[in-house]
Amino acid sequence: MIDFIKYNSMRINILIFFLALLTGCSCAKTTDSQAKNQTFNLQTMPESVKSDSIQQMLNEVVEDGKSPGIIAAIISSEGIISISSAGVRKAGFDEKFTTSDKIHLGSCTKAMTATMIATLVSEGKLNWDTKLIEVIPELKAKIHSDYHKVTLWNLLTHRAGLFKNPSAWSAFEEKEIKERRLALIIENMAGSSSFKLGDFHYSNFGYMVAACMAEQVTAQSWEELMKERIFEPLGMNSAGFGAPNTPNKIDQPWGHGKSRIKFWKDWDPDQSDNPEALGPAGMVHLNIEDWAKFLALQMSETNPILDRKYLDKLIEPVDGHFYAGGWGVAAPDWAKGIAITHAGSNGIWYTNVLVLPKLDRAFIVSTNSRNFGVTEDLCTKVTNKLIRLELDI
Repeated sequence: MIDFIKYNSMRINILIFFLALLTGCSCAKTTDSQAKNQTFNLQTMPESVKSDSIQQMLNEVVEDGKSPGIIAAIISSEGIISISSAGVRKAGFDEKFTTSDKIHLGSCTKAMTATMIATLVSEGKLNWDTKLIEVIPELKAKIHSDYHKVTLWNLLTHRAGLFKNPSAWSAFEEKEIKERRLALIIENMAGSSSFKLGDFHYSNFGYMVAACMAEQVTAQSWEELMKERIFEPLGMNSAGFGAPNTPNKIDQPWGHGKSRIKFWKDWDPDQSDNPEALGPAGMVHLNIEDWAKFLALQMSETNPILDRKYLDKLIEPVDGHFYAGGWGVAAPDWAKGIAITHAGSNGIWYTNVLVLPKLDRAFIVSTNSRNFGVTEDLCTKVTNKLIRLELDI
């Protein structure tokens, strides 16, 4: 019997968490012989049985009122292996949450932003050690000297000495989006830093700053770069930005927060999202089929957008810390290598993913709701069950 714990978490509007194998005396540990037979274990249960089991666990979540809707999937580098969904798109209405519906990724977007930036590094437009003030020289006179040594890799690994969020994500809305992000940098980095450069401090703002560097060297917005360098070459046709659904329609799932009134099992439907400037840190939506195409980058030796060495860099933690470039990284024995993970939420959605590159498997859970302090544990438990179901451990 195995169980998992959250290795680390930082709660803002976005949450990251780790799933790690407990090594206490009551927990099983994968032996060498079990590891050798792991490939066989992956094939022992018929897919129809797995799908039925997943469906049952998701139905229980909805029936217990823990989320209006939920979706879970097991995938490989070739695509979806098993997927099920339960519940409704919007509390109080009949439209079902389907397996082809779009979900909101929240901070799971960070891995995509880091990968897009890696394509620029591969072309020599940026370098991991490129400093912010080298890309945007005029900032040297406008931001505090504490930030003059900040590099691209510092930003992508949350080691730039930046705070979690700027004073107001919605400031400068009259400006075009690239200029808006640049104005946020100037406004919020004029003062000294409260954190030491090189120390880990989770920062949504840092991912916006990194994206701004990409915008400056390409003269394209982060949104344009994501479409051109990630979505289109990988065939991710459902991918977009912000809330998944059309305003005031139930063509896709809505997000939900806990309601103050006792309707619809206390869930309050909401289709809002964070301000556009936050996009690089957490505003991509897509369906599971298309997310699988992105996750396959870390489960395959070849792909159409990046050499393996750049993808490997993104899963290389700094100084033994758990966080790399858009991914948290651990190495439980049962994974036969590293496990990479992230979670994300805009406050009314919650999504997590765990990828096992050596086993060619990934596990996804997403709810169209967020009950702070409850939904995180719910999704962790569902992920645990998916792992046990697939890996037979």
